[in-house]
Amino acid sequence: MKKMKPIIAMVVSLSMLAPADLFASSHREAPVTALDHTADVTDWYAFVSYDNPNNVTMILNVDPLLEPANGPNYFPFDDSVVYQMTVDNSQSGGADIVFQFRFTTTIRDPQLPVGFIGGIAGFPPITALSGPGSDGLSLSQTYTVTMIKNGVSTVLNSGGPTLYAVPSNAGPLTMPNYPALFAQGIYTLDDGIRVWAGTADDPFYIDLGATFDSLNFRSGVGPILTPTVDADQTHNYAPDAVGGFNVNSIVLEVPISMLTVDGQTHPATDKRAVIGTYGSTTRPGIQVRRSAFLLDTPAPLQQVNREGNSLINELIIGTGYKDRFSESIPLNDSQFADFVLQPTLAGVLSTLGVPVPPNPRNDLLLLVQYQAPICPGCGAGDAGPIADLLRLNTGIPPTPVAMQKRLGFIAGDNAGYPNGRRPVDDVVDISLRAVEGILVNSTKYGLALGDGVNTKTEGFNNSFPYVMPANSGRDSVHTGPGQAGCTGQPSGICPVK
Repeated sequence: MKKMKPIIAMVVSLSMLAPADLFASSHREAPVTALDHTADVTDWYAFVSYDNPNNVTMILNVDPLLEPANGPNYFPFDDSVVYQMTVDNSQSGGADIVFQFRFTTTIRDPQLPVGFIGGIAGFPPITALSGPGSDGLSLSQTYTVTMIKNGVSTVLNSGGPTLYAVPSNAGPLTMPNYPALFAQGIYTLDDGIRVWAGTADDPFYIDLGATFDSLNFRSGVGPILTPTVDADQTHNYAPDAVGGFNVNSIVLEVPISMLTVDGQTHPATDKRAVIGTYGSTTRPGIQVRRSAFLLDTPAPLQQVNREGNSLINELIIGTGYKDRFSESIPLNDSQFADFVLQPTLAGVLSTLGVPVPPNPRNDLLLLVQYQAPICPGCGAGDAGPIADLLRLNTGIPPTPVAMQKRLGFIAGDNAGYPNGRRPVDDVVDISLRAVEGILVNSTKYGLALGDGVNTKTEGFNNSFPYVMPANSGRDSVHTGPGQAGCTGQPSGICPVK
């Protein structure tokens, strides 16, 4: 175990600073998901609900960088993928509760060459997900939610309403009131559970171009932010390259009492308040892609991709092993230790003149084990195995929206990342500063590293389902160098160099 600690610290370090793909937060990260985008987990969020502190909201986003105008089929969920949300409530690193989502696609008018049509050719505008007003919604998706707990599977929407996924936003002629259509996708099930699924604005934000060019941040913006830029939570100083793109999103809100080990709520000082979570996708182990003929005997499910902490994702692993990592469960993460014998990328920062702590980097172990400060009630025997889980202390109340800080936990906002993750949390800047060593000494290792993208261009939704409506296929725009969208710049134009 003594040898494992610096190794796992390196895992965290690599994931925090990996140039390029890491900060895309699993946007097309491994060979298997580059070829299987519908099973690609882009981001995973888990947090105590802002508008109901008795609940936890989990968001699983899949299928990255969806161009809103890319019809005629757009980007439905994949019927052959089982989307999963997993909870560990016993500090074991295992799967104590699993929520599974399965989708079924129906083509209601096979003669139509497009998935959605409205306001033309005798088709009324699409104003509903089903029934009157849904005539032009030819490509329609429904889904089920199943909870597996103590070996017992329960379909949570059994006997309840039919759950419809919200389609892509084709544009104002086809869908003249898309926000209303978006809201129709909110369903309340028994026991106060709420669910929403569909295409949404991608809440992730980052200057992808600068990051992918070996951390070549824009002049005057990064990698060390000025105090003024660093304190600004409402403006961007560099282009949000994910702005204007959509993602497929599944949002589930459940009472905290359904997730804890004893079915009760607990104060933050009690270890039973802390859960570990991750999102994943699975497929049948044997499958013929695009086949019109189903197998007579369903094959066992095989995991395709997963994400717990956005800092410890698949991109820290050598290319020849990334698929294995994607297909493994967190409980077995120690098998990848050979890739991280030295904190190489922290050393890269050091060569750039950034002070970093000496090895071993035990300060980063809180991300892969149950320990303080996220779990102040956990003792030495509660740390559990090394496992990539996004840990959430459900006893820490949500921070009021107006007081939330984009830098989350390291800025004193204890309800923010890495205590769970909210859409508002700036995981790029948090990652850079964690590998720099801010958890060791915020004065000695406290340079304000960042990319200058401090918020989401389209804004945030501060109530359930916590994602924003999908960008319009007809009217959406993207933010890029030399284009409008950087309101922190004097001209509002994003810098190029």
